[in-house]
Amino acid sequence: MSFLLETFRLGLSNLRLHLLRTTLTALGIILGVGAVIIMVSLGEGSKQAALVQIERLGARNIIIRSQRPPEEQRQASGQRRGWINRYGLTRDDLAVIEANFPDCAIVPLKEVGNQTARGPVRKTSQAFGTTPLLPTAANLTVARGRYFSDTEMGENAMVAVIGDQLARQYFRSDDPLGQTLRIDEKVFTIIGVLAPVGLAGGAGASLVGRDLDLDMHIPITTARAIFGDNVFRASSGSFNASNVQVSEVYLVSPSLDRVMTDAARVERILEARRPGANDVAIKVPYELLANAEKTARTYKLVFGFVAGIALLVGGIGIMNIMLASVTERTREIGIRRALGATKKHVLLQFLVECSVISILGGLTGVALGVGGSVFLDWGLPKLPSLPLVGRYFPEDLSMPATVTLSSIILAFSVAFITGLVFGIYPARRAAAQDPIVALRHE
Repeated sequence: MSFLLETFRLGLSNLRLHLLRTTLTALGIILGVGAVIIMVSLGEGSKQAALVQIERLGARNIIIRSQRPPEEQRQASGQRRGWINRYGLTRDDLAVIEANFPDCAIVPLKEVGNQTARGPVRKTSQAFGTTPLLPTAANLTVARGRYFSDTEMGENAMVAVIGDQLARQYFRSDDPLGQTLRIDEKVFTIIGVLAPVGLAGGAGASLVGRDLDLDMHIPITTARAIFGDNVFRASSGSFNASNVQVSEVYLVSPSLDRVMTDAARVERILEARRPGANDVAIKVPYELLANAEKTARTYKLVFGFVAGIALLVGGIGIMNIMLASVTERTREIGIRRALGATKKHVLLQFLVECSVISILGGLTGVALGVGGSVFLDWGLPKLPSLPLVGRYFPEDLSMPATVTLSSIILAFSVAFITGLVFGIYPARRAAAQDPIVALRHE
């Protein structure tokens, strides 16, 4: 044991005598380890962000949405006056879906109105008729008040539940509960306010197609009775109108294993009912996870290649510096052998020096990788708010990164093995020196 400690001490002493050279030698190991940790952190971060989005949207949900066909969008944009466009899901389509998925929760939504208003404040309507099952299906939480009931559905009640941002916009200093809000000229009493969903941007928002915090929900029976199927959108000098019976449907699969299968079934059913039509889109939040895993694989390939090169360069640097050290210390090797040191002792001394470089480089690389990951996750989103330089960064700048223990262990282990492997040849060469020849070396 004392021999090993003495050998380790000698190794450290020799490396300390050439500190700058040792640092430069370890630089490849440092960058390689740091790159591996950051790579894995970015992949894991994107996966965790996708999981958060999935939880908010509902991991078992399939969102079936009516959409204006592209050709009608072009026609409408080229005309100052529009006409009623009929497209999207019908109530018959909804009935067929319900019949084919008896074990799934199915929640329809119906878009209504041109504007929402309170006093002089008016905004483009984002109001939907739906059922009391929507909060469960869409993973929504009522922060204040309550959601409307089946009884109110049956009575075509003029009640509404609004999103968090909509409440802030219309009721900055007032309590929304019990207040009224108009959809066009129809007055609705607010009975509940939803908790923030936080899908104003990102992949989750692209699946939903809008900011859920700006939604207004009313009973779907009221929506059909009061507003009918036509939705008007007016602007200065022009308008367009659409006739959509069902704007959106949430289909909740019984289990995660069935989500993709059920989505494919829905697609086949709709294709059979409306061959060639492109007025319905099917969105699956669970696909976010597949996209995140694809992104993680991309990070692994790119950064893995970079990390591999860095570690290879680091290993070559260790071999090169150790070979130079063997040449410089030939006489020292001869003296040690003359005093009784065996080949094993010399071999061990040089392997210890290689290992120390790898260990120190690995630890520094771990610190670099963890620090870089923390900066990307926590510091990068703060750059747009910095004075002077903030305007050069986009407001939505973000790169989620999650450091994992496995990445640290993997990167450090690879660094240590790299240093050891590339140090074997110089150590064997040092141990093979002839003591007589080494003593004569100048």
